[in-house]
Amino acid sequence: MNRRRTKPRVGITLGDCAGVGPEIVEVALKPDRLARAADYKIIGKYRDCTPGQPTAKTACAAAAALEEAVTLARRGDLDAIVTGPVHKARMYEVGFKFPGQTEFFAERCGVKNFAMCLTGGKITVALVTAHVPLRKVARSLKQSEIVRVGLLLADFLRSRGKSAPCIAVAGLNPHAGESGKLGREEIEIIAPALEELNRSPITGHRSLFSGPHSPDTVFHRAIEGEFDAVLCMYHDQGLIALKLHAFHEGVNVTLGLPFPRTSPDHGTAFDIAGKGIARPDSMIAAINLAVQLAAPSS
Repeated sequence: MNRRRTKPRVGITLGDCAGVGPEIVEVALKPDRLARAADYKIIGKYRDCTPGQPTAKTACAAAAALEEAVTLARRGDLDAIVTGPVHKARMYEVGFKFPGQTEFFAERCGVKNFAMCLTGGKITVALVTAHVPLRKVARSLKQSEIVRVGLLLADFLRSRGKSAPCIAVAGLNPHAGESGKLGREEIEIIAPALEELNRSPITGHRSLFSGPHSPDTVFHRAIEGEFDAVLCMYHDQGLIALKLHAFHEGVNVTLGLPFPRTSPDHGTAFDIAGKGIARPDSMIAAINLAVQLAAPSS
């Protein structure tokens, strides 16, 4: 018997309650904002706080909500989790040891094969390296990591109805290395990874991946419909393009978890918290995507 309910159960954390999380969730949950094909549950106990003034207590409450949400999901009481934005500096101060929420969920679920993906508008990107200083990106780049994240991205696209997705692989260097004149990572690491990806049984031995493409044109080509997604070598390579194109509707997705986890692609915005001007679009998109990914297969 299928244990999943007809309506997915989606848990929502508010993030740091001194930020815009509480207000955008409140607006998102108003009638006619979200699909009715899910049950929604706010996760966490939040003390009174002053908008725009994060404290150790608000950070602790945000961390506790994450722990509660992942516990509920792991024991089958939730089918998906949507997380509100947290303030990482405050979280670190209260003992949060992870670079971000992505890494938190992966560790708590015992998952090593995970990646950060963002989607919005006509762009979907996945990151081979994520929370790594830019000066360390080149030496962190590995053929095996490109293949691993590429396969996760292909699987995500298939879960959204793309049976044979067309995925562009971005180069690391300007002009994708200019045939080795501006760097050899494309020749020595990225191109061999592309060949391995397209030989993989998971891709059906089809050429789903192409590149390495020049990073300064690949996103325009994706928006024009040539590619379903772009596999990016580092954090800002993908996020600058995504946020420029779809700032108010971007969604962060953790690939590889045993349940869908999404979040709005913006921060706590303490400067506008409590003023009633924060846009809920990204939170609404994050919740709707979580519902889509958690919905039982027909």
